Amino acid sequence: MIPDSSKNAPPPPDTIPFSRPIVMVALATLCCLLWGSSYPAIKTGYAMLGITQDDIPSKLVYAGYRFLLAGLAVAVAARLLGKGIALRRPGQLRQVVVLGVAQTSLQYVFFYIGLAYTTGLRASILNATTTFFSVLLAHFLYRDDRLSARKASGCLLGLAGVLAVNADAGLLGAGVTLQGEGFIVLAAFVLSAASIYGKRVSQHMDAMTMTAWQLSIGGLVLLAAGHAAGGSLGSLDLASSVLLLYLALLSAVAFTLWSLLLKHNPVGVVSMFAFLVPLFGALLSGVWLHEDVLTWNNLAALVLVCAGVVLVTRSAPAVARGRSGPLARSATPGAGRPD
Repeated sequence: MIPDSSKNAPPPPDTIPFSRPIVMVALATLCCLLWGSSYPAIKTGYAMLGITQDDIPSKLVYAGYRFLLAGLAVAVAARLLGKGIALRRPGQLRQVVVLGVAQTSLQYVFFYIGLAYTTGLRASILNATTTFFSVLLAHFLYRDDRLSARKASGCLLGLAGVLAVNADAGLLGAGVTLQGEGFIVLAAFVLSAASIYGKRVSQHMDAMTMTAWQLSIGGLVLLAAGHAAGGSLGSLDLASSVLLLYLALLSAVAFTLWSLLLKHNPVGVVSMFAFLVPLFGALLSGVWLHEDVLTWNNLAALVLVCAGVVLVTRSAPAVARGRSGPLARSATPGAGRPD
């Protein structure tokens, strides 16, 4: 029998940094910090440009410029790193169009509108439901990723957290609206479904190439829809331009790094860091927007949602030791990739 020398072969050079635990922890935490900062940054951008709650077309234009710039930034970075951004395999254009429209355009239609009708703190907590939707979808899509008692408990904790954050207004009280909290949850569902598809696409396409195309296409769709409906950004000054550029670079860096981490590590291990997003979002919304974070229901919601995410995404022992079978790659696909 000829020995399988591939078992002793070193991993490809590009997989080494992203597979090292210390690098994975640092980069996953950085992604969550960047995503957490987007909640107060977007609301600040609305205020700077005078975009009102009901001005949906201008919100779409704002999001469109952000993601188009982000996609172009990823494309430039890919070229500087010597990567090709051309789509060479049959069907890849269709894949990135579907991914861009779903993961960027459709998700951010709900997200940007919803964020205008709720606080940055609530949005950051409710958006963490992406993880729980991913678990439920995986139960029906993957035979080796069924809903276990641990995952079910995590989902129940997450639901309790969602109810807690709205406890001051009642479940369907005056403080809870479909356009606000409802749209944030819809955005989380769309993201979880699109991320499952994106995980599959990334196995046959360079992560930076995929990210560049899906952000650019999604941004163009948002721009076209917003301008067609009469939206505009008005006059961008230096401060609002810098903030828009920050949001674009935030997306470019976070989406690229997260895609690389998911590609080279078990999804369940990486997505466990998703619990940091509502923590960073709540903290930065309190500091940046002066929102009242230290209330009993907000703190209870943060604890419940974070505990639920940890339970849901905690790897089984075989996966944590580096098992590379289907379970390691399909567990809670796409969980923890917020905005």
